[in-house]
Amino acid sequence: MEYVWAFIIGGTLCLIGQILIDKTRLTPARILVSYVVAGVLLGGLGIYRHIADLGGAGATVPLTGFGFTLAKGVKKAVDEQGFVGIFSGGLTAAAGGIAAAVFFGWLAGLICKPKDK
Repeated sequence: MEYVWAFIIGGTLCLIGQILIDKTRLTPARILVSYVVAGVLLGGLGIYRHIADLGGAGATVPLTGFGFTLAKGVKKAVDEQGFVGIFSGGLTAAAGGIAAAVFFGWLAGLICKPKDK
């Protein structure tokens, strides 16, 4: 049943994104930023925790999950470090994912030969 919920939650997030692309004049970049901001807001309000518990990777892998991770990291760092945690918490919480993205991007750049179109 975990896979079904991950598919439903992740698919719903993709469906919303596709509807925004098809029915609005929003650029993909603005939609992506909106997803991150929505994850931060829902995470800050405590709502996204329930979605992530139900949807698993279907909720934590998309960009809304990245925003949720940033909000969760900031909240934890503010509780531990006070005001300074506002600046360090998000990056500390998301450091593993950011490092993996940079490493695998670098690795893909070594393996693939980019070409101009």
